[in-house]
Amino acid sequence: MLSQFIWWGSIALEVLLLVRGSREKLAFRYPVFYSYISFVLVQDIFFFAVYRNTQINATVYWTAEFLSVMFGCAVVFEVYRVALLSYPGTARMARSVLALVFALALAKGIANAWGDHGWWLAVNTREIERVLRTMQAAAILGLFSLFLLYAIPFAKNLRGILLGYGSFVAVRVISLQFVPERQRDFWAYAYSASYLLALGIWVAHLWAYSESPVPKPATARLENDYQRLAAATRRRLEAARGQVVKAVRS
Repeated sequence: MLSQFIWWGSIALEVLLLVRGSREKLAFRYPVFYSYISFVLVQDIFFFAVYRNTQINATVYWTAEFLSVMFGCAVVFEVYRVALLSYPGTARMARSVLALVFALALAKGIANAWGDHGWWLAVNTREIERVLRTMQAAAILGLFSLFLLYAIPFAKNLRGILLGYGSFVAVRVISLQFVPERQRDFWAYAYSASYLLALGIWVAHLWAYSESPVPKPATARLENDYQRLAAATRRRLEAARGQVVKAVRS
């Protein structure tokens, strides 16, 4: 009964979120996020229609879970893009770091799972998800820390996306990292309920478009710090290259 309530509640909130996003033109401002919600909505409706057929459900479910995790990585990229729109240098560095971290996390998860028989099924797909979800949580925490450090205000819409997705990912990371197998039945409900909570946060924060606050002059320190870091890195690379050239010529 509880699972049915969560299922139907999630579908209803997803539809409401997509309708409001279309009316308020938010879907054009956050295309990846709304594509993610659309994907999950189709997934929820599909599984509701076929959930009695366990043979279909097993293979399709873990494939859909993997795609959902990859969509989540893309959502994190979009959040960074929008959040750092006024800081192009910092944004470029953040995108490069995120791309590298997610690529390494995916490679690690696949490498850990590849040697097992039926690696695409539950146990090993969960391992890939564990690594990527952990990286997503670290990326969200890093963005929050960056904005707190430089006193940068979040726009209401962006804050809602981060709070909702962050709470959802946090519950999933706890479940995958720290919960023993025998206790996972409870955390499966907690995982589903956390997504329902995230949907509630998103509907509240994305009901209407909210203008992004104008960056304060003090927040220019973030971009200045990036420029100094980039210049220092270039100097070190040039010095290292000079040392290599000398070593080769000698």
